Amino acid sequence: MADPSSYRPKPGQIPDSPGVYRFRDEHRRVIYVGKAKSLRQRLANYFQDLAGLHPRTRTMVTTAASVEWTVVSTEVEALQLEYSWIKEFDPRFNVKYRDDKSYPYLAVTMNEEFPRVQVMRGHKRKGVRYFGPYGHAWAIRDTVDLLLRVFPVRTCSAGVFKNAARTGRPCLLGYIGKCSAPCVERVSAEEHRELAEEFCDFMAGRTGTYLRRLEKQMTQAAEEMEYERAARLRDDIEALKKAMEKNAVVLADATDADLIAVAEDELEAAVQIFHVRGGRVRGQRGWVTDKVEEITTGALVEHALQQLYGEETGDSVPKEVLVPALPDPVEPVQEWLTERRGSAVSLRIPQRGDKKALMDTVERNAQQALVLHKTKRASDLTTRSRALEEIAEALDLDSAPLRIECYDISHLQGDDVVASMVVFEDGLQRKSEYRRFQIKGFEGQDDVRSMHEVINRRFRRYLAEKEKTGEWADGENTLTEEDGRPKKFAYPPQLVVVDGGQPQVAAAKKALDELGVDDVAVCGLAKRLEEVWLPDEDDPVVLPRTSEGLYLLQRVRDEAHRFAITYQRTKRAKRFRSSPLDDVPGLGDTRKQALLKHFGSLKKLRSATIDQICEVPGIGRKTAETIAVALAQAAPAAPAVNTATGEIMEEEPSTMGSSGPPVATGAPDERRGQET
Repeated sequence: MADPSSYRPKPGQIPDSPGVYRFRDEHRRVIYVGKAKSLRQRLANYFQDLAGLHPRTRTMVTTAASVEWTVVSTEVEALQLEYSWIKEFDPRFNVKYRDDKSYPYLAVTMNEEFPRVQVMRGHKRKGVRYFGPYGHAWAIRDTVDLLLRVFPVRTCSAGVFKNAARTGRPCLLGYIGKCSAPCVERVSAEEHRELAEEFCDFMAGRTGTYLRRLEKQMTQAAEEMEYERAARLRDDIEALKKAMEKNAVVLADATDADLIAVAEDELEAAVQIFHVRGGRVRGQRGWVTDKVEEITTGALVEHALQQLYGEETGDSVPKEVLVPALPDPVEPVQEWLTERRGSAVSLRIPQRGDKKALMDTVERNAQQALVLHKTKRASDLTTRSRALEEIAEALDLDSAPLRIECYDISHLQGDDVVASMVVFEDGLQRKSEYRRFQIKGFEGQDDVRSMHEVINRRFRRYLAEKEKTGEWADGENTLTEEDGRPKKFAYPPQLVVVDGGQPQVAAAKKALDELGVDDVAVCGLAKRLEEVWLPDEDDPVVLPRTSEGLYLLQRVRDEAHRFAITYQRTKRAKRFRSSPLDDVPGLGDTRKQALLKHFGSLKKLRSATIDQICEVPGIGRKTAETIAVALAQAAPAAPAVNTATGEIMEEEPSTMGSSGPPVATGAPDERRGQET
């Protein structure tokens, strides 16, 4: 625990200007970002008597080891810079709203030649029109199904669209009139885009124009005795009205507004947002956050506005934003919103009428969301805390291990030897910190030696980063990185867990001792009896089967095993897919496939003459000579074996590099692990 007076700036050093400040811990991690109209006055509040600080603020300033600041010209610039730094550094003591679910949007891909209507989640893409968010994906599909009668916009995927264009036959929706079938040129690209624009206008709330137009066309068709057409238009009008009824009118003046309500207690806060477009509630979302410092409702609203509109521009920012309390000061926030929209934005507290009544509804939703979140989280927090306490007690640690790293070795009979490092912080996965290693020090199968190498490499990098940041230079910081961020191995764990028993634990401990690292505990978890092994101990620690601590260690170990074996399988699959043709310069996949299709296998290609190779379309004589040389230099691949009969197959596989068995690819989150 640091003493704030040890890093307090000297009198007169802090400017009396608007700016943004950052507190860093002893590892140079940014732990808090804030803005101030006057940096001098704001920072002075942190360096008063600790007894006078809010408990969470006290924890923050005692965790920090330094403070720095950046002066800006205006409070609006400070607001923008604060948002950018919070997004970049993810400080642990800042208010960070956690979305309670991944909300679906109704999206229209106006950035494509033939716009498509679909359900989308996740980050918003440039050139795509979004409507929502909706509570459920089925609500979007019901709405789209009704509107496609009137606006038959494409809803199919790119693959289905290309296949229909190739065969000249539209999909079922094209036959039943719910798609204008641009794939078979029933309408031109311009006509289809116009349909998509009308669909977007209707979803944006401009409904009256289309209803009046359809009613006029229906009346005209009836007068001309085109009764079938009139009936079809009547059904279209009913479909539009039914779609509109799904969103009841809540504001009679067709207002475009977002309503934000906050429910809070001493520890947490829940935020609910209703998106009103054209007087109707078009979407709803909710967030929750831990209150890691003493913060007002206005400040919570300000952070919610930053998260809600930080990436939005234009009409995505409504003309009116209604909130329960105004940020202090309100002018910079309002000016920032105006810049995001490109026109004036009203930020205010509703006082009476329909807007006040709707705000009361949003507040009730926020209260219910907070109660539900506390009910769900109470047992989870209690369980994680108990698990960490049990681990600390069983391993005789001074404190609960808030950061746990686990290592596992994976290989296939000594080939493609790799290792994984997974990280759990506060009992939760920290996938952005996952790392993976290739064993470089030797070849063959030796899990103990591999574990020693991996631990040695990881902590050598930690020590190098520690030295670079100046932690050994008599307390003075000599960090020279431009962005001020530590490298990927700069954060030490309190506990290292290895997948294995006594030999692996001894290897990890030896690696730490060789580097002089004596403040990191080590243990191993053996799979057979789930025993916990400690260094220099002849007998394992046996945790009860019902122990939450054992369950957490098992989760950490299993995650490390999963991450390692996925990486190993990926490397093995890549090796199996290799081919001697890969080494031929300028020979792409298309010509490789043409060669294999022509000859049937690599074996027949090897025995072919240069003239025979030249018969393949796209292969010239010079390329054929290069191919022949490459195949002659490459050692023949091992013959394929029928695993059921043991028979050696005469022919090689005719597909390029597919001699290995089917291999499962990694899960999407494997991309997070960086290879080292």
